[in-house]
Amino acid sequence: MSATPLVSQVDSHNPVKSALLPPLLGASVAELSAWVQEQGQPAYRGKQLHDWIYHKGVRSLLDISVFPKQWRKEVAEIPIGRSSLHYRSVAPDGTVKYLLRLADGQIIETVGIPSDNRLTVCVSTQVGCPMACDFCATGKGGYKRNLARHEIVDQVLTVQEDFQQRVSNVVFMGMGEPLLNTENVLAALKSLNQDVGIGARSLTVSTVGIRDRIRQFAQHHLQITLAVSLHAPNQALREQLIPSARAYPLEDLLAECREYVEITGRRVTFEYILLAGVNDLPEHALELSKRLRGFQSHVNLIPYNPIQEVDYKRPNRERIQAFLNVLKQQQIAVSVRYSRGLEADAACGQLRASK
Repeated sequence: MSATPLVSQVDSHNPVKSALLPPLLGASVAELSAWVQEQGQPAYRGKQLHDWIYHKGVRSLLDISVFPKQWRKEVAEIPIGRSSLHYRSVAPDGTVKYLLRLADGQIIETVGIPSDNRLTVCVSTQVGCPMACDFCATGKGGYKRNLARHEIVDQVLTVQEDFQQRVSNVVFMGMGEPLLNTENVLAALKSLNQDVGIGARSLTVSTVGIRDRIRQFAQHHLQITLAVSLHAPNQALREQLIPSARAYPLEDLLAECREYVEITGRRVTFEYILLAGVNDLPEHALELSKRLRGFQSHVNLIPYNPIQEVDYKRPNRERIQAFLNVLKQQQIAVSVRYSRGLEADAACGQLRASK
């Protein structure tokens, strides 16, 4: 369940539907211009409203000083769609974790990750997560609901305002499974690209793999990066780690990923969390390389980030390097990604509404 959108969220060719109401965040200039005209205001106020929402960070229509005072009072109750800060935690490496309170009181997590001249935001797409991956803290808390378009875009604006720095990259790798909330994710991607001004190739959507959803996603021909959480080189091990894999065999998932490459011309990134003694042996690396040979893809190896609920361990550097070496020897494009924000429980797999 999500908040009612202002207009049609995906198809920019559809006319604005006047019967639909705000929150306003996530709407384009054209949509906002149509809305202000419905309120009896000139069309140019739509561009002003767009600027105040996306560049000035306004949280209430009452605060837009260029609007007539009387009209501001008339529309004061119309929500822009911003969250409130519930908790903020800073790790020694500069990574910041935010717990954000939504209009209905639900809490979600967002992470700001600074590095050199870049600022990456890891956004959530659901309150909780229904996938229940065995190694992930987020899934331990259960699932509440999907996030609406404005609730996803708001996370990026929140981090941008806090850091006083333009966000350069957004990864949909926080709480939730993005492809179980496709409509709002597509709408948020469009807004982040066109309204916030983040390049499409700087946007990454991560999925554990939902049958037919990758194929459907490909039909939008986005220039984003698709990241698929693989975490195992065979079906039996994947089922052990990812319960939903029982209904979606690895061979079918990889076939759908190949279709994605053919349709979009974009390579797929495969995320592979290394769990000591579970999936990090050289024979696992060799099996993985056989499955991905000839695939237009890149493998991100992610050393595991421990959580309290389970006993998985992070491999030592020698084991990580040995796994990496096997993939490289097999001509598989691969890199190791060490997660940021461990000390703030903000790293990959550690997200949870703990405060």
